[in-house]
Formats: sequence, structure tokens, C-alpha cells
Amino acid sequence: MSIYRILSALLSYPEQELIDALPEIESMLDETPDIRAQLQPLIDHLRTSDLIHLQEAYVADFDRSRQQSLYLFEHIHGESRERGDALLDLLREYQKHGFEPSDLPGSPQETPDYLPLFLEFLSLLPQADAARLLGDAVNVIALVGDRLAEKGNPYASIFGVLQMLSPVVAQPMEDAPARDMEM
Repeated sequence: MSIYRILSALLSYPEQELIDALPEIESMLDETPDIRAQLQPLIDHLRTSDLIHLQEAYVADFDRSRQQSLYLFEHIHGESRERGDALLDLLREYQKHGFEPSDLPGSPQETPDYLPLFLEFLSLLPQADAARLLGDAVNVIALVGDRLAEKGNPYASIFGVLQMLSPVVAQPMEDAPARDMEM
């Protein structure tokens, strides 16, 4: 299983299936001990926390906090029209590689810039293509990861691993304005 698929699973909304799969995930991560070491605190957190608590915290961390949103283009374009164009471009990139997000079993319909979906897409690509696209997103990934790390959030480890995998070093960036809708 691709490291991107593992990271996608760990970053997705926590369900019992994920908790049940943690031993398998750890076994797969044995092939990359440095990545496993980085992710172990998150895995331990997922294993030892009550599922309802995990779900409530996930919603609070990622759905109710624009600062830590898992929608990549929200940090770049805010709610501007440019976000729609960027979403369409990313969807076309997915389709160019034969990836249809709506075909994923059991996954809710998300916009193409949803980070777990993006990671799932990267898992299907040749390593060089995946690395290039990850490099295109690394600045946003670093922005969100730094915010999570500041709060001591165990999910920050995923963002650290993604920065490590990126061929591009993240550069500081400003978040897009919260309300930037053109009329």
C-alpha cells in the first residue's frame, strides 16, 4: 500500500474501520521506520481514544476551524471565484489520470482539493508525478501542519511526513482572506 494511501486513511474522518485497521497500517509502516516513528503518536492516539471523542475532535479541528481546513484551495483562494477554477483544473488533472473521485467506495462526495482525497489520488500515480503534485501543494500543507503542531495536535505528524516526502521545501505563505467572494 502506498504511503499516500496510508496518510489519506489516517487523515480521514475516524471510523471504526480505521481503528480496526491500525495494526495493518503499523505493519505496512514497518517498511519505513522513520515515517512510522513520526506517525506513532497519532496511531497511539487513535488506538487509545474513544471513537466518539475522536470524531468530535476531528470535526472541531478540521471542519469548524477554517485555519486548519483540509480543503487546500480554501487557504489559497478563500471563497473567491478563483477557487472554483482551481477546483475544476484539479478535477481535470484527476480525470487525465483516470481517477474519478466519485468512484471511491464509501467516501462522501468531496471537492477535489480535500486533502485525504488528494492523497488518495497521489497513491495511484507514479512516484515522480506524485512528488511533483505534492510539491505544488506543500506550502498549504506546511501552513496547516504548523498550526496543528502549535496546538500539539497529533495529526500534525501527517503534515510533517508530507513535507518530508515533498521534493520542494515549503515556503511561508499567507492564508487567503476569510470572505473574498466577488459579486
